Amino acid sequence: MFLARFLRSYVLLSVLLGLSWAQKPYYSVRIARLKYGGGGDWYANPTSLPNLLRFVRQHTNIDIAPEEDVVEPSSMALFEYPLVYVTGHGNILFSDFEVQQMRRYLLAGGFLFMDDNYGLHKYAMREMKKIFPEVEPVLLPASHPIFHQHFSFPKGLPKIHEHDGKPAQLFGWIVQGRLVAILTYESDLGDGWEDPEVHHDPEHLRQQALKMGTNILLYVLRN
Repeated sequence: MFLARFLRSYVLLSVLLGLSWAQKPYYSVRIARLKYGGGGDWYANPTSLPNLLRFVRQHTNIDIAPEEDVVEPSSMALFEYPLVYVTGHGNILFSDFEVQQMRRYLLAGGFLFMDDNYGLHKYAMREMKKIFPEVEPVLLPASHPIFHQHFSFPKGLPKIHEHDGKPAQLFGWIVQGRLVAILTYESDLGDGWEDPEVHHDPEHLRQQALKMGTNILLYVLRN
């Protein structure tokens, strides 16, 4: 339902703004990595999203592009994507215009998936407070539908990497009754998606990370 509505909106935007969807190979769904300012390594984990997208294509019938796009928060191209992914270890900083642009994107039906790669958490929380000052993040319980899409996680967010010995948590921002953004904490899903030789994670942890990433994408497309 969301996907159809989002794509209809995008077609209209393409006509009005001259966006370049038609110049790319056609897939029903594309996702993008957010190239943010502030000095943080937005480009971290380069093999992670391609591996996740390949897993999604193998285990679902979603016609999703096998490679990520890259989009800046100031760009109108932001509205091409049902989901935008954010990762990194350090600072993320939005300008005043980018704050308003991100708010418009999320209120229009977009979704922001922030994956703390150890160090992003406090900056992501700060910037989300700018985008939605009226909304407090909530800890999503294990019963939330995002944990029970194509795969089931009865204990909630899987813990892929140990950082500070804290439990894995998934924070969400709910606006007008809709979950518009999430932030993983003490989990590091993106590390689990990377090529096996990068972090040498056990295969069962890589599978958990890939399955949880698939659940997140499916939740966004279904809602």
